[in-house]
Amino acid sequence: MKIKLKIRHKILLFILLTTVLIYAFAIGFISIKSKQMAFDDAIKISDNYVKGAANDVRVYFESYLTTVQDLGNTFKVYQDIKEENRRDVISKIMIRSLQANPDFLAIWSTWEPSSIDNLDHLYANEKGSSIIGNFGHLYYKLNGEIKFDESVESNAVSVYSGDYYQKPKESKREVILDPYFYSYSKNKENEIHETSIVVPIISDSRFLGVIGVDIQLSQFQEIIENVKPFENSIAFLMSNNGVYVANPNPEFIGKTVIELFPEESKEQGVMEHIADGEFLSYTVIGLDGSMYYVVYAPIEIGNTGTPWSIGIAVPIGKVMSKASKNFKISLLVGIIGLLILSFIIYTISNNITIPILKITEFLKNLSKGHIGTEMFVKIKSGDELEVMGEALNKSITGLIEKTEFARDIGNGNFETSVELLSEEDILGESLIEMRDKLKKAQEEENIRKTEDEKRKWANEGLALFGDVLRKNTENLKELAFDIIINTVNYLKANQGGLFLKNEDDQNDIYYDLIATYAFDRKKFNEKRIHHGEGLVGTCAIEKETIYITDIPQDYIAITSGLGGATPNSILIVPLKIEEVILGVLEIASFNTFEPYQIEFVEKIAQNIASTLSSVKVSEHTSQLLEKTQQQAEEMAAQEEEMRQNMEELQATQEEAARKTSEMESFINALNSTSFVAEYDLNGKITFVNDAYLNLFGISQKEAIGTHHSENVDFTEEQKRRYQQFWKDLKSGMVKKEKTKVSIKNNAFLFMESYTPIYNEDGEIYKILKIANDISEYIEK
Repeated sequence: MKIKLKIRHKILLFILLTTVLIYAFAIGFISIKSKQMAFDDAIKISDNYVKGAANDVRVYFESYLTTVQDLGNTFKVYQDIKEENRRDVISKIMIRSLQANPDFLAIWSTWEPSSIDNLDHLYANEKGSSIIGNFGHLYYKLNGEIKFDESVESNAVSVYSGDYYQKPKESKREVILDPYFYSYSKNKENEIHETSIVVPIISDSRFLGVIGVDIQLSQFQEIIENVKPFENSIAFLMSNNGVYVANPNPEFIGKTVIELFPEESKEQGVMEHIADGEFLSYTVIGLDGSMYYVVYAPIEIGNTGTPWSIGIAVPIGKVMSKASKNFKISLLVGIIGLLILSFIIYTISNNITIPILKITEFLKNLSKGHIGTEMFVKIKSGDELEVMGEALNKSITGLIEKTEFARDIGNGNFETSVELLSEEDILGESLIEMRDKLKKAQEEENIRKTEDEKRKWANEGLALFGDVLRKNTENLKELAFDIIINTVNYLKANQGGLFLKNEDDQNDIYYDLIATYAFDRKKFNEKRIHHGEGLVGTCAIEKETIYITDIPQDYIAITSGLGGATPNSILIVPLKIEEVILGVLEIASFNTFEPYQIEFVEKIAQNIASTLSSVKVSEHTSQLLEKTQQQAEEMAAQEEEMRQNMEELQATQEEAARKTSEMESFINALNSTSFVAEYDLNGKITFVNDAYLNLFGISQKEAIGTHHSENVDFTEEQKRRYQQFWKDLKSGMVKKEKTKVSIKNNAFLFMESYTPIYNEDGEIYKILKIANDISEYIEK
């Protein structure tokens, strides 16, 4: 008889297994912990080593910076030196400082114009220059001798744009420049990798200039070569802008870390940490394929605000070699012990491990996302493991169903369903909820796409008709054809017509069919629809869109403006501006029109109406202008005849005495046919005939003394030459003007002739104006 034990009895029976696990864990933990401790110690050593190296380099820079600061402080007492000796004294101090510091390649200073003396004007005059430069000296070492660079002094004014001058001037603090290559002999082959330390000279908050030294950077190569916390470790020195200053590989010198290691630099933020002076460490695979621990330590140089960094790359394999060896020995001892224990408990553990292995295999497959009927487990242990196996088999069945359910949803089948395992089947409920939401999202997306397509279609149509309405604005017929052709084609309709309102005769208002289009061809039909006649006339009266569908083939009572063709749908849209009907647009199609298409046609109908109105106004204006020009030419001919008459009148002034009666008759005739006024030489009315008074509705008393410019609406051109107008009259010239007069809410347009009148002494003493009212001609 087979004995069935509960799992807790089996655990108690095989407690030895726990002992084996504890033993194995203890050995593994101790081995791994020792390896981790060795690695942590190596990191601490590397971090401390690089910090110490950073401090050593900082001491070098601080000593250089202190020397330059002392020079700057020394130069602040320049006022204690006689003005004519200051430049020589400063130069001698610089030379001695360069001699006393073997690490200095050069020493230089640059001063603001007239900052330490008033000799800049004198120096500029001696050199024949109109530019007042600033005082600057550069002394450098070359072949064991100290040389003076005269180009610095002669081009001193150019230093204002250099960073080595502007940065300390603006920040009022010392500056260490980014590394650069320079040759004092001007020979590129002799270029030296160097940097400059610059200190501003400030006295009583006044910036006087800068003092700087050039330092050769190759001296730091020896320092970094001695930085070796572990075998095969690599040390390197970098400037604030990420340039390698010292490195065991000479090819790295002068290149940036982002240039050599772009991915590593970007991933670890190397440039940002160096620029901000922050400590940085990380592990990375080196060029030789080995894993390295890389650490950067900042080097704060005085108050420059541009720290440099020193770094160390330590090969982790070398550091961990001894720890790995100990780990392997411990691991070997542990494996031997575990093998012995495993052999002892092998037989008694099978009863527990085999079912657990089956379940474990199931869970592994499940964790990988694998689901299938082959995952069913068969456990006949008669304990909780057998119950667990049955539950797992049920779960597999449910997951298979849910997988098929999810696959159907992924294929777009939102009508699929799944049976819940129980009321607590959260996964099943979530999948059903997901299906419902995806179904709803799909419906909303379809609606959105449809609306987007409608909006795009409408916007492209508006742009199209914007172009159409800008063309042929001078030819109403061609414009109408362009409108109806593009409307029919864009709506994919079959035919269309454009009726334009004709109200030349207010007693007979009708709508002319000025453009038709059908089956890709223009039609030159002539049709007249009266107000209220048929669908077009009804649309014009109601001022609303008419849309008719399902038109019977024999429904002849409905009269379409297009003639006898019976379409399946007719769209008639009024062309109106602020409820004023200008015409009617009629479109017929064998298809039905969608609401968005009707709305689109209504929108373009407003633009069409506005354009048609402008074109009609333009044509009417052209006609009026042509008529006005014709009348003006006729008036000009009359004026020319009158001018000739006036010239003949002037020629006979000497006989004025004997022809007084004749002149009075002429004046009376003139007063009865024209508007006559007389002005004194100041432009004030002295006489006006009754025709003027009656036209304006004023009395003689109101008119006398009124200035010529009163009640006159001058054009800009008339305003500009008004004074010259009166000068010409006073000089005897006859003038003609077209003048607009507004009085008592009435406006009149006159064609006027001005004639100077002479007295017996031949002097001009008044101006005669003869005017004709041409207002009614312009209105017509």
